[in-house]
Amino acid sequence: MISIKNLSKVFRTDEIETLALNDVNLNIKEGEFVAIMGPSGCGKSTLLNILGLLDNPSEGEYNFNQTEVANLKEGQRTDLRKGNIGFVFQSFNLIDELNVFENVEMPLVYQRISSKKRKEMVSQVLDRMNMSHRAKHYPQQLSGGQQQRVAIARAVVSNPGLILADEPTGNLDSKNGQEVMELLTELNREGTTIIMVTHSMKDAGYAHRIINLFDGKVVTEESLVAEQVF
Repeated sequence: MISIKNLSKVFRTDEIETLALNDVNLNIKEGEFVAIMGPSGCGKSTLLNILGLLDNPSEGEYNFNQTEVANLKEGQRTDLRKGNIGFVFQSFNLIDELNVFENVEMPLVYQRISSKKRKEMVSQVLDRMNMSHRAKHYPQQLSGGQQQRVAIARAVVSNPGLILADEPTGNLDSKNGQEVMELLTELNREGTTIIMVTHSMKDAGYAHRIINLFDGKVVTEESLVAEQVF
């Protein structure tokens, strides 16, 4: 699904040049659950943004679903993301002015799916996330755990093959955090590839593999399963 070769990312200002990723090589198979770990500032979020087609690398190759995407223009990246990649963020990133149903529906609107089909798809995913009873509520009326459930519903409503999760339990207590990790694990068991940035060894324990970054480099990889078939 994902193949990265000699990938680097440099951020430049008038006075400072920062090497965020340094010659990264990485392969992720369809159906894997991969955790990316490392200290703050090591390049985790930069890597996730490039994997999610939110940014391009400065150098190197990025092959996503057998398509070279390292140098795509912004519009091309946006088109490729639609229906293929879902995002889950630490801060939920829900739109306060929209209710739960409308937040989850938003990706389908951008994909120009018919109103009737959108209603069916949103209703199904909210039922699965046990949030149907909150469909007309607004984000500020929900607990943190409920907001993250809505965020996951929004990420998976269009059945993407890849979910990118950036510290998905970072703003949750342990009980809600565990529920979120169990939801992600269930989605992975059904075939969704998941790449998760986390500081939590407990959360990383749900993954098949842990990739450790330091100073923009992959320094270690650790398999958490004796034998995994994809």
